Amino acid sequence: MQMTLTINGKAHGVEAPAATLLVEVLRDQLGLTGTHIGCDTSQCGACNVLVDGQAVKACTMLAAQAQGAAITTIEGLGSPQALHPMQAAFREAHGLQCGFCTPGMVIAGLEIVRKHGTQLTPELVAHELEGNLCRCTGYVNIIKAIVAGAAAMETVGETANA
Repeated sequence: MQMTLTINGKAHGVEAPAATLLVEVLRDQLGLTGTHIGCDTSQCGACNVLVDGQAVKACTMLAAQAQGAAITTIEGLGSPQALHPMQAAFREAHGLQCGFCTPGMVIAGLEIVRKHGTQLTPELVAHELEGNLCRCTGYVNIIKAIVAGAAAMETVGETANA
């Protein structure tokens, strides 16, 4: 099946069987390996991407379903020279350890801001992170990073839709 996907602001023509998952196209065909496959059961959140500004687990969405949508992966947020405020907060609060879950957690943080605004409490963030697994950190610094990232987004007038 031939399709055109708009990813990180750029149109990509791809060909894949109708049953191909979005995460497979992102990683295998387009080389966007920041979107991780962590569990194969849609329970870990490592494959989170933004689809029309909302977080979606890319392992639960067919690539064909994403046609016509604006998809943002971790590679589409900021740049190495100018990180997105949520990415910068993860670095500053050390909201990572091995880094495997980090891209999905950053996207989850943006979803929390989209749903609740930039004034977040640690308790709210902890509750909202249900369905996003980290096997290394214990979540304390991830939660701090998301709260700080949300506050930084407010400061610079950044929206959660990336």
